[in-house]
Amino acid sequence: MQEYKKFVIEKDQIVPTAERMKKDGRMLTMIHAFIDTEGKMDISWDYAVEPVIESYHVIGETKVPSVGDIYDTSATWPERELNELFGIEFEGLDTSERLFLPEDMLEDQGKGQIMVMPLSELRAKNIKEE
Repeated sequence: MQEYKKFVIEKDQIVPTAERMKKDGRMLTMIHAFIDTEGKMDISWDYAVEPVIESYHVIGETKVPSVGDIYDTSATWPERELNELFGIEFEGLDTSERLFLPEDMLEDQGKGQIMVMPLSELRAKNIKEE
C-alpha cells in the first residue's frame, strides 16, 4: 500500500513547493480538488517522493497560481480540468478553450460548469420509496 503524507500550505507556497520538487526530480502525479464538509475548496498537488506520495493542500482558495511553467502538461491538463469543472482560477493558465464541455454549455450559470452535490443528496433524490 502506498504511504500518503498530507501537508496544508498557504497559496503563496504552491510555486516554491513545485520548484523544489522539480529541482529534486520529483514527479507531479496529480492535482485534485474537492469541496470539503464546511463548503471550502480543497486543492491538492501530489508529488511522488518515494516511497510516499506527498500531498500539499491549499484550503479555502479558488484563485491560485499555476505550476504549468514548472511541470508543463502534467500540471496544465489537471489545472484546465479543475478550472472547467470547479471554476478554480489558476493564475497564468490559458483557459481560452475548453477540454471537455461544449463552449456554450451552462454559460449563464457562471464559473464551474458541473453541479457539485453531496453523494448523500444525490442518492436520496434517486432512491424511490417502496
